[in-house]
Amino acid sequence: MDKIGLYLRESYNELVHNVTWPSYSTLQTNTILVLIGSAIFAFSIMAMDLVWKNVVKFIYELG
Repeated sequence: MDKIGLYLRESYNELVHNVTWPSYSTLQTNTILVLIGSAIFAFSIMAMDLVWKNVVKFIYELG
């Protein structure tokens, strides 16, 4: 039980004194970049899915 208390004290000490937290404006900028990147990735996957669906549909309609 003493090891858990020591772990919690050391973790708290490290979070308070050693971790460098980003500023609010940096956090906003990075969040917007992640959202834009995720949207671009999702739309590219959607486009590939639509193309593949049409290719498979074309192949099966030939036969």
